[in-house]
Amino acid sequence: MYISFLPQHEDRGRKFYDRGKEKDAVRILKEHGLNYIRLRIFVNPENENGYAPGREFCGLDYTLGMAKRIRAAGMKLLLNFHYSDTWADPQKQFKPMAWAGLDYDALKDTLREYTKDVIMALQKQGTPLDMVQVGNEINHGLLWPDGHIGKPDKLAGLLVAGVEGVEAADPEIPVMMHIALGGQNAESVFWLDNMIARGVRFDIIGLSHYPRWHGTLDDLKYNLTDLVDRYRKPVNVVEYLDFKEPIHEIVFSLPGGMGQGTCIWEPIGWRGGWFDREGNATRDLFDYETLHAKYLVEE
Repeated sequence: MYISFLPQHEDRGRKFYDRGKEKDAVRILKEHGLNYIRLRIFVNPENENGYAPGREFCGLDYTLGMAKRIRAAGMKLLLNFHYSDTWADPQKQFKPMAWAGLDYDALKDTLREYTKDVIMALQKQGTPLDMVQVGNEINHGLLWPDGHIGKPDKLAGLLVAGVEGVEAADPEIPVMMHIALGGQNAESVFWLDNMIARGVRFDIIGLSHYPRWHGTLDDLKYNLTDLVDRYRKPVNVVEYLDFKEPIHEIVFSLPGGMGQGTCIWEPIGWRGGWFDREGNATRDLFDYETLHAKYLVEE
């Protein structure tokens, strides 16, 4: 699950309770069956046009602090590199301010070194990663204009550099490529075929599924089944919000056990449904105990 908003909630004084007892929100999640946390990281979110001007929410220091809490709770950690000072998604993939003037070769080198340095900083404090996303919802590319999908050779070169950065820090970390194409099969195949043909290595296919943009549950099931059959790689619905039970059923019923997991989008704010306005855990969170028992095997 994705909980990168948590430090901002806490900065505003929000507290969290489970059955009337105040607890660390991360520990509450663990106790209700969640096993993996996904965090986003921005390069310099404190910049004027960044995610958190004058602050560093979702920067390296906050990521290091969250990683300690996640590990202390006994959970695994997926780090999602946005390679931007703010949100990166199919509609926008802005370069970080510090990288804006770099030529293409320097951009690749900087991307590689930045990726390596972040992962090694996490290792140094004793909180190594369990999985890495090289980019967020990158079906239209990343680090525009250099890495736009309209320039597939350059996009592939940047992705290769990101993967090389992961491998330089720890070659055993699984790498995910995340495309926002949950139910869009032709587009998914086009992207994956083009990147694989250009030498982009990865271990896991990540997809977003929001019905407004990515089709029906039947579309999602068809796409995931086809991708597993074509590429023989595990898949993860790494962003979703609605239909938690049907999405779990689709993912964990894929042939050969190739559905690796799901990751719900930011459910801990009171609008997300897992905690009410007073910070009390709700029935929606308790439902994950049932999902855990049904689909997850304890290690």
